[in-house]
Amino acid sequence: MAGVVRDGRAMVAGMSPLLVEGRFAFVTGAPGLLAVALAMFREAEGMSLIVPAAHAPEAVAMRCITLQVQSALDGVGLTAAVATALAAEGIACNMVAAHHHDHVFVPEESAARAVEVLLALQARAAG
Repeated sequence: MAGVVRDGRAMVAGMSPLLVEGRFAFVTGAPGLLAVALAMFREAEGMSLIVPAAHAPEAVAMRCITLQVQSALDGVGLTAAVATALAAEGIACNMVAAHHHDHVFVPEESAARAVEVLLALQARAAG
């Protein structure tokens, strides 16, 4: 993999969105699910988890799109570009930044369209 990318346009041009297998859900107050959680964040109101949707059948099912560029944690522009492009198409998104990559969670029914939108955004940035 190439090195860490900091430039906003370069991050978008190299993001190569990949739809991850599986369905996910955001839940709160479920410490028993910590072992199966994809991610955890402690908020003032309690612990939030992202878990496989099978563990939270009442929650909204989300799909995860991993942006495969290794974006710098101090890089500027990737989140804004992705969220703006998806919002223009009426697609809700929840961004999760991890150490190596950014991950975009979208409603399950919007996942295929979201990937199309992100690939078009990437192509425009690559020029």
